[in-house]
Amino acid sequence: MEPRLLLDGLAFPEGPRWHEGRLWFSDIHVGDVIAVGLDGAAEVIVHVPSLPSGLGWLPDGTLLIVSVDDRQVLRLDGKETAIHGDLAHLATFGCNDMVVDGQGRAYVGSCDNAGIPQPAPGELLLVQPDGRASVADPSLRFSNGSVVTPDGRTLIVAETFGDCLTAFTIADDGSLVDRRVWAPLGGGVPDGIALDAEGAVWYADPAANACVRVREGGEVTDRIPTSQPCFACMLGGDTRTTLFLLTSSSPSPARTVKDRPGRIEMVEVDVPGAGWP
Repeated sequence: MEPRLLLDGLAFPEGPRWHEGRLWFSDIHVGDVIAVGLDGAAEVIVHVPSLPSGLGWLPDGTLLIVSVDDRQVLRLDGKETAIHGDLAHLATFGCNDMVVDGQGRAYVGSCDNAGIPQPAPGELLLVQPDGRASVADPSLRFSNGSVVTPDGRTLIVAETFGDCLTAFTIADDGSLVDRRVWAPLGGGVPDGIALDAEGAVWYADPAANACVRVREGGEVTDRIPTSQPCFACMLGGDTRTTLFLLTSSSPSPARTVKDRPGRIEMVEVDVPGAGWP
């Protein structure tokens, strides 16, 4: 499986989502939410001055965007953003990745970026469809990429500094119960993740310059090397069998904004994506 280039000249692409025939993502360090087609034609959807990260959509098609520094979830109304959920009173650190489930509930991570390589635990936050926010879990070890299974009953979260993927059962009200280790990773550093139809998870591992497929329990089935650190991944395309790999040479804004090393590559895999996002 040899990845091929879709788009380059980016700073630090993150939060990829396949939606309406295009890959949407945040180029965090320059503040742009971008959509790109399989032909490589890219469009800036909106600029978020306080840095965009996780993306998702409400059932009515409204785009939600995590605003990192403001600790908010924004909604895009036409060409302008408005506050959908304010997390500033709940999140100890800046907010990061997000998954929005089929009912419009958003799960948002809070991450101690300044504390790396020994970050303090942060909250996983729940924003209801009407914008009401609460703490879903108070102490994840750098919660990052997250997915919801097709039945809407399980949330899986990458704990980047926890060496594992963690699962929760989603209660009827959206709250999370039954926290458990879904897959120990044996030294893996999971960032963005994507779920497939066999119930396995692809995780981007920037420390290993790779994207890795793992089953529940920790069995690794596939590993795709990347030319530079891989920070996020997404299954999309017409049949959801295109694995998009988002890479950059460094997470440092000073370097990426100047050098624009960020790339999106893609490779075909056998098992299509499933669930949310």
